[in-house]
Amino acid sequence: MSIVAEVYRGPIVDLTHIGHVAVVNHEGEILKSVGNPKRVTYIRSCAKPIQALVSLQSGAVDAYGLSQEELAILCASHNGEIVHTKTIKNILEKAGLGVEFLLCGTHPSLNPVVAQELSKQGVVLDNANNNCSGKHSGMLIGAKYLGEDLNSYLSINHPVQQRILETIAEVCEYKKEDIIIGTDGCGVPVHALPLYKYAQGMAKFTKPEVFDAQRASHVKRITDAMTHYPHMVAGEGRVCTDLMKVCGGRVFAKLGADGYYSVGLIDKGIAFTCKIEDGKIPIVEALAVHVLYKLGYITKTEFDALERYHKIEVKNHRGEIVGRTEFNFDI
Repeated sequence: MSIVAEVYRGPIVDLTHIGHVAVVNHEGEILKSVGNPKRVTYIRSCAKPIQALVSLQSGAVDAYGLSQEELAILCASHNGEIVHTKTIKNILEKAGLGVEFLLCGTHPSLNPVVAQELSKQGVVLDNANNNCSGKHSGMLIGAKYLGEDLNSYLSINHPVQQRILETIAEVCEYKKEDIIIGTDGCGVPVHALPLYKYAQGMAKFTKPEVFDAQRASHVKRITDAMTHYPHMVAGEGRVCTDLMKVCGGRVFAKLGADGYYSVGLIDKGIAFTCKIEDGKIPIVEALAVHVLYKLGYITKTEFDALERYHKIEVKNHRGEIVGRTEFNFDI
């Protein structure tokens, strides 16, 4: 058991958060760790860069003329802002599809402020507002381009899901048969493997020359898209977007549901994954920023620019600060 965060209310620790961190190079060597770097857990939406890679490898992204901005949203857990939903609909239109083909369901924006604004504007939510609609669009256009069934793309037995499974196994150098399959919140298969193995896959994304020439080109396009269009990856008031903006393209970052986070250091061949056992997203976001700074991967100026994400205060109903969160651990 490794406590990575302590929440103080007044002078004493009121809550603790157990977590794990695996800092890994592209060869799979664990460089630093907290807790259990071999913890097997679902990678959730952190899989989206690899799922986007599968869309690129299918030929659909180029066949339908997707821009880099549109490629970025294939990797997104976005806010459902107008710019996001418009981009999703443009992607589908390029492939001769509509929102009705998306099987992800819908929900209010992940950013409560955006949710309130959309409600005030009278926006009627549809499946394009789902934070995973980019991923689903990538799956759909791949299936459409290859002449595959569009109604069953959620099934693990569908060719698009088999390609994703095989690509995760290849990129992360982990046996396909050992990857545990569940169902994600948006209905598609979700994959569980050790933290350090997924970190290795993301470390390879930061050093694309380790792949063959074609895959290397695809991987670089994905990380370039994410770092050049970070607003598409998440949106207003979201740590993934602000982290990539603040770091000026030196890192790519992706949040996964229920306390998973992955960060890659561009050109360094190093990445890390984090998991918070209680699934608290603000804690894992703060943990990721803390690890980046603690290991010297970002400057004090950059760390301070991300203060809203790593300085988690406890407030009462009057808005008064009555506690704080501290990250005290060795790595």
